[in-house]
Amino acid sequence: MAKLYFNYSTMNAGKTTVLLQAAHNYLERGMTPFLLTASIDTRSGPGNIRSRIGLKKSAHVFSESANLFTQVIEANLKERISCVLVDEAQFLTEKQVWQLAKIVDNSNIPVLCFGLRVDFQGNLFPGSTCLLAIADELREVKTICFCGKKATMVIRQSNGKTVAYGDQVQIGGNESYTSLCRKHWLEEFEKAKT
Repeated sequence: MAKLYFNYSTMNAGKTTVLLQAAHNYLERGMTPFLLTASIDTRSGPGNIRSRIGLKKSAHVFSESANLFTQVIEANLKERISCVLVDEAQFLTEKQVWQLAKIVDNSNIPVLCFGLRVDFQGNLFPGSTCLLAIADELREVKTICFCGKKATMVIRQSNGKTVAYGDQVQIGGNESYTSLCRKHWLEEFEKAKT
């Protein structure tokens, strides 16, 4: 029986590596994964999913206006889709998360979403909020703070200084974001607000 999964974490936990490994496992068994990534994340080129350790695979892209149910069902008519793997799931809209749930419920195709839980200010992303509410299974992909504790938060930095204000979405990697435990995030965030 298919399920909707949300694999969440902070930056640099290996979410994309896990997604690409899952895609490889499906392909190795002669099955067809349908990969999706956010159109706004073009760091590896449009329509590419790339992990920090160098694994890379092409994917279909989604924008805020995309109907993911229609996109996957039409692809499934051409070739049997074994699973849907979504990178950067925090950028999904609430409507798109429900479309993914409909794929699971109506077509019995598992959907595995991978994304951030919270932004640099400690707020949930819209896609993550809905996934936390309706996913059948939640899986935390763990990483660590510099102190060795589990990192659950992320700070944004500009020119080496922590930023407390700005748009929720700013695409970036290690040059812009650092994962921290809640204690060290709060210390950094409070300093940045002054």
